[in-house]
Amino acid sequence: MDYSVMWFENQQGRSAMSLLDAHNVRIVGAGEELVVLSHGFGTDQSLWKHVVPHLVDNYRLVLFDMMGAGTTNAEDFSFLRYSTLHAYADDLLAILDELEIESCIFVGHSVSGMVGCLASIERPDIFSKIITISASPRYLNDINYFGGFEQDDLNQLFGAMQSNFKAWVSGFAPLAVGDDLDSVAVQEFSRTLFNIRPDIALSVAKTIFQSDLRCILPQVSVPCHILQSSKDLAVPVVVSDYLSSSLGGKNIVEVLPTEGCDRGTCLHKLVGGFILNRNKSEMLLTAQSHSKFC
Repeated sequence: MDYSVMWFENQQGRSAMSLLDAHNVRIVGAGEELVVLSHGFGTDQSLWKHVVPHLVDNYRLVLFDMMGAGTTNAEDFSFLRYSTLHAYADDLLAILDELEIESCIFVGHSVSGMVGCLASIERPDIFSKIITISASPRYLNDINYFGGFEQDDLNQLFGAMQSNFKAWVSGFAPLAVGDDLDSVAVQEFSRTLFNIRPDIALSVAKTIFQSDLRCILPQVSVPCHILQSSKDLAVPVVVSDYLSSSLGGKNIVEVLPTEGCDRGTCLHKLVGGFILNRNKSEMLLTAQSHSKFC
């Protein structure tokens, strides 16, 4: 069952329609419990197409596109506003408020994991659980912290994006996915990357990769299920341990033997089974609590 955003125009007026339409909000599924699926950098809600069929019979799913994704209107993207991840958290809360959502499980892939954490600090009552997939509070290495990148690495990344975006996508997509250029997964990721206007993609990449949210982690009180690929281009496995030790609420970490976490087949393995296997997750979250520091 797929509800179009026109339903919300009838229920809440044109202002709600404008917000929901701008983010291409969709609600699918027949279950009572609500799950919000939020994609990461370089993708859009099509990222979840392999996950949705496994969840629609048991959950009501909210899907949307983050501002700046190729499926959103580039004219709606404010370079100043979206120079901080807090803007994406504000968008998320605005969508949940327009839909009058009082409680949900939030699943955030890549940067969306941290966006969900930020939103939960403002409104912890809305989130019953956060599931992060290869999320990182900081990508740059620091004293006593390994994020995976030096500043020179990021400067080269930004320079390549700026000088020849098409060539950068052709090189980045296979590395991020961990597959050959001709594979379906790489072709799909390349498609969603190419859909993004190059100057917007560069701005979003800078916002993400230069971010540092380590010191907000102790404020996250919502239970978290941290899922991490064992071979992720952007997020070393040790980052998941750092998240676990730093988060303010109960959490568990599961490292899975997958090559990369940017495409649907991997996400199906990571999310499909773990949301459905609620008893295991809830049991572990109840039994396990970690120390906090920042």
